[in-house]
Amino acid sequence: MASMTIRNIDDALKSRLRIRAAHHGRSMEDEARDILRSALSSGTDRTPHLVDRIRERVARVGGIDLADVRREAMREPVDLS
Repeated sequence: MASMTIRNIDDALKSRLRIRAAHHGRSMEDEARDILRSALSSGTDRTPHLVDRIRERVARVGGIDLADVRREAMREPVDLS
């Protein structure tokens, strides 16, 4: 198996890892392995993007049809010279 060293971890993060490991009754190294394993176990992100969550909610009520918004042409930039 491969080894990995992670440098420059701030003290607060290391402390949280130590507390989480103690809570689960294992070493910090084993806890870090478990966190990596669960974070990388699926091929996609575990949390959906905001737009996907909005689409799911809207789909439940049959969707929404929005009118097209007419836009004006862009204005010329102000000359500040």
